[in-house]
Amino acid sequence: MYLAEQVIQLAYDPGIKPNEGGLPGLNVLKQVMGSINLFGLIAVVGALAVSAGVWAWGHHSGGHQAEANGKKGVLVSAGAALLLGAANGVVAFFSTLGTQVH
Repeated sequence: MYLAEQVIQLAYDPGIKPNEGGLPGLNVLKQVMGSINLFGLIAVVGALAVSAGVWAWGHHSGGHQAEANGKKGVLVSAGAALLLGAANGVVAFFSTLGTQVH
């Protein structure tokens, strides 16, 4: 009987759901997060340009280490751009997936 009571307590639904108008300043917070995302994308463009330059310089000068670092930088920049661009979709996907857990 004791184990059954613990399982029931684990399955208890506290009834908390996201509330759009619950706190003041939500619109400001959304604008701040959007601005941070934009700054991140701008930084990624710079990192991609620098990495491509290092890659090209390393290739033409025979610097294999610089070439490899440039390639890594380009891939990391591309991945960061992908994640920053898909941030809303990724969060929405996992949030929706989380609401289906019972």
